[in-house]
Amino acid sequence: MKFKPSIKPYTGAAGGWGSLEATTRFVLDSKQALKNLRNLLRVNKVRGFDCPGCAWGDDNHSTFSFCENGAKAVSWEATRNAVEPAFFAAHSVSTLQQQSDYFLEYQGRITHPMRYNAETDHYQPIGWPEALALIARHIRQMDNPNQIELYTSGRASNEASYLYQLFGRMLGTSNFPDCSNMCHEASGVGLKQSIGVGKGTIRMDDFEKADAIFVFGQNPGTNHPRM
Repeated sequence: MKFKPSIKPYTGAAGGWGSLEATTRFVLDSKQALKNLRNLLRVNKVRGFDCPGCAWGDDNHSTFSFCENGAKAVSWEATRNAVEPAFFAAHSVSTLQQQSDYFLEYQGRITHPMRYNAETDHYQPIGWPEALALIARHIRQMDNPNQIELYTSGRASNEASYLYQLFGRMLGTSNFPDCSNMCHEASGVGLKQSIGVGKGTIRMDDFEKADAIFVFGQNPGTNHPRM
């Protein structure tokens, strides 16, 4: 059956109280509400830490320097939910592939290195020495370093990303993109060709001086930093 595109009414909140309600719900669902409220007051502050959801600069102009997605990312990083080996013993990979992204995200953090067993279709726990030896063996079997790609999430910390790319350079490759890099590569090239710099040129103060603000292709409540 051929897919027929259609336009449907959107009843969700794009900002305002609806966005605030969703942010509060995620903070409470983390089961570490007080800790995450303190964290959110420090996001993108000069003496705080960078939001794991975007690359907005340090700012002391406002109390809340994050968007709805930023609040979700900060709350999730502090989760106490944990995925123990027993979880993978009870769920095959084929079963997990049928689950929603929401379900998988809310199971929590993986606590042990895991190795896939094709015969049982399950992930099985493996010790760190064995895991590192397995990785090293595969790296040594490569014909050249550029056969490896070190992909990571844009939500990884700056420190973790630095160590990751340093490892790649020691191997002799620069194949380590992250999801943010891949998403913004095209816009960065286009902006540099058109205005001479590959990122936005505005400052927070510009919003207060503007007579009109145009937003294209964004959901201001969830995606646009603190719009």
